[in-house]
Amino acid sequence: MDSSSLVEVGLPAALFLIMVGMGLTLTGNDFRTLAARPGPILFGTLAQIVLMPLLAVAIALMLDLPPVMAVGLVLIGACPGGTTSNLFAFLGRGDVALSIILTVLASLITIVTLPLSVNLAMEHFLGEGTRFSLPVLKTVLTLVVIILVPVLIGMGVRNRRPAWAARGEKLVSLFGLVVLVAVIVGLVAQEGSRMLGYLQAAGPAAALLAVAGMAVALLGGRVMGLSGPAALTVAIELAVKNGTLGLMIALSLLQSPEMSIPAAVYSLLMFVFGFLLAGLGRARLPARPLAV
Repeated sequence: MDSSSLVEVGLPAALFLIMVGMGLTLTGNDFRTLAARPGPILFGTLAQIVLMPLLAVAIALMLDLPPVMAVGLVLIGACPGGTTSNLFAFLGRGDVALSIILTVLASLITIVTLPLSVNLAMEHFLGEGTRFSLPVLKTVLTLVVIILVPVLIGMGVRNRRPAWAARGEKLVSLFGLVVLVAVIVGLVAQEGSRMLGYLQAAGPAAALLAVAGMAVALLGGRVMGLSGPAALTVAIELAVKNGTLGLMIALSLLQSPEMSIPAAVYSLLMFVFGFLLAGLGRARLPARPLAV
């Protein structure tokens, strides 16, 4: 598959399957916990869809990023947490149920908030005469098809065939990770000699965005009185994002390899921060009791 086919077909297909895998982990009872646990869920959701894009804008201005790169940073900042965050929450002794709910809820809400955030960023950084355009209605419909629909499909399979769901979730998550890595490798090969400059420009900004998000979660969680596992889980959700979604929007809808660089760089760095947070959790949080 050439690079254009990978972007036009592989990315949406991978994202669809990733979201099916997310749905395979859910039941209707999971959403009923929203009413019982409003504090951590409200804090984690608002941090993902409001605070992270604002932090991305502040970092882009502070580092004086090139305009297209600045929009790309806001794009990845506006993306919800990825399914990998659930794994890091488990490894770090966080609250796995909270992680799953935050990932799904933010994914559903960003169907609307993500295109609005990106369009505002383009208006601010690129001006009214920019050649880039992210049509809100088309983007919303696209995100409904590749986020909401597959989540519902996965939940349906989980409800009717729980054994299939248990096996399938691992397979589709692995496939999504393979496609994400393939796209990043393809971007590196396509951009060639310019990639070093992109890394120098986007690397510090991407790292700073992840660190700022983690700090907001850990400090804000303490202020709000969240438990240690809940605060760590929110930090993981802010640090480990759905890079596949960011790449798909930048490459397929906006058709801008330059704008995809922050998402690609962030998608690499987030694994480093994910393991750091998991290590922090294992060092400071008590082990889960063994089921009897």
